[in-house]
Parts: sequence; structure tokens; C-alpha cells
Amino acid sequence: MLSSSTDYSGICLLADEHFTLSLPTVRDAIRTAYFTVVELTSPVLPLKADDFRRLRELMQMMIHYQQMGLPLANDSLHMLYNLFLTDLSTVQQHSIREHRYPKRVEEIFLGFLGLLPQHFVEHHDIGFYASELCITTTYLSRVVRQVSGGRTVVDYINQMLLMEATFLLRQTSMSITQISDQLHFAEVTTFARFFNRMKGMNPREFRKGK
Repeated sequence: MLSSSTDYSGICLLADEHFTLSLPTVRDAIRTAYFTVVELTSPVLPLKADDFRRLRELMQMMIHYQQMGLPLANDSLHMLYNLFLTDLSTVQQHSIREHRYPKRVEEIFLGFLGLLPQHFVEHHDIGFYASELCITTTYLSRVVRQVSGGRTVVDYINQMLLMEATFLLRQTSMSITQISDQLHFAEVTTFARFFNRMKGMNPREFRKGK
């Protein structure tokens, strides 16, 4: 935060990578929530009164469980975090609808967001998603750029692949070759180049925490 007015107040939620990615249900919620919020043309999401109260209560409950330090506090935090992200995703989707894009554009964009978490591992190409939505690749590209403020379909796919790759490298004992195969890269060298381009280091360096 660079500056704030004297009447500003807020709650900041920070979750480290290990906590965030350690449960598959949380990872799925993050995929849905993150890839909705990053597509909003404005990073600020105004909340209706009911949404504000509900999200604030969830955040306050997370603060409460964190401070209590009970033996099962982490399990409770995971469940609350999952619920928070799921709730946030719903709020974000309503916000997209309220941007007043043409209904067809909205349907295509949200349809793409729905397909992506299910198929990004096997399908890295725009053609698959366009085919599933019964439109051309050119039209899908145009819709995504319009709603996201310039981001591309490939940007989406790459971010999903990077999120999954970082999880597998940090949270599993799979070899880099096995991870490359699981994410459907043609060769391990192709995966290594992709990871280095996206993360600024190769998979081996990332795994060692360099």
C-alpha cells in the first residue's frame, strides 16, 4: 500500500504458498477465484452491503482461529479459506455480469473460465476451448481480450500450468520428468523452458528453494 486517507480501514488476507496449495479443494477454489478476479478491468471490486458483511465475517473468523492456536486450527482455517474463495468467486462473477457486456460475450467468457480449470492440463491450445464453446479461435481471442482488458487465452492457460507446476514441485516427490508428462508437455526440456520463462528460474532451482 503506497498511501491511504485518514478515514481508511481494511483487512488484509495473506496466505503462504504451502498453506494455500496443500489441499486440492483449496487449489480448486483458488483457480476459480483467482482467474475471475484477474480478468476484471479494474483491480478494485466494490461490494454490496451483504457481500461485504459476509466476507468480512469470514476474514474475522480466520483471524480468530489463527490467534487461538488450537491443535486443529489449521483444518478450520483451510475450510474457512476455501469458503472465502468460493464466496469471493461468486461475487466476482456477479461483478463481471454488471459490467454490462453483451450477453453473448459474457456467456462465452464465463464459459471459458468454467472450462479452463477442468482441461488446462491436457489442452494447452486455444482451438480446444473454441471448439467446446462452438465458436472460432479468433472470436474467443477477441472476447477474452475485451473482458480481461488485453490478456490472452494463452496467458490464462500458462498461468494455470504454472500454478499446477509450482504445486507439484513443492508439494510432491514427483520427478521433473514426471511433472512434465503429467502436464502434457511434449518434452521435459520444453517444460523447463516454459517454467524458466514464467518463473525466472528452472524447475530444479525452484524445488530447491533458490
